[in-house]
Amino acid sequence: MWFLFAIMSAVFAALTSILAKIGIDGVDSNLATAVRTAVVVIMSWGMVFLTNAQGGITEISKRSWVFLILSGLATGASWLCYYKALQLGEVSKVVPIDKLSVVITLILAFVFLHEQFTVKSFIGCVLISAGTLIMVL
Repeated sequence: MWFLFAIMSAVFAALTSILAKIGIDGVDSNLATAVRTAVVVIMSWGMVFLTNAQGGITEISKRSWVFLILSGLATGASWLCYYKALQLGEVSKVVPIDKLSVVITLILAFVFLHEQFTVKSFIGCVLISAGTLIMVL
């Protein structure tokens, strides 16, 4: 089931880039990010209430709160930079560079989460990096 959600995530992420590039025309990138974020907040809380998960908010540990807040700050910074890059550059060049996050995530997962970094992971990182370079040159 995770694979299906991952595929759907990729499709929606692709749509996000195209729709954002069209929507950001003539709009300040920070304002556009704020509008997008407001929609995400409404949609996320809608799902929380739709699935009746709101009761779990009191069960979130302090440690989880800290890391969820830090993750939210990282997401916000990423979105602000992404929208500015989209406003200034071509989608076909911005998106591949943004997807270098896969390589960075694998490295950080190895360093901080002690996840296994295999030969296959290394080859994948090299190929993603090479593909990114080819696409942006």
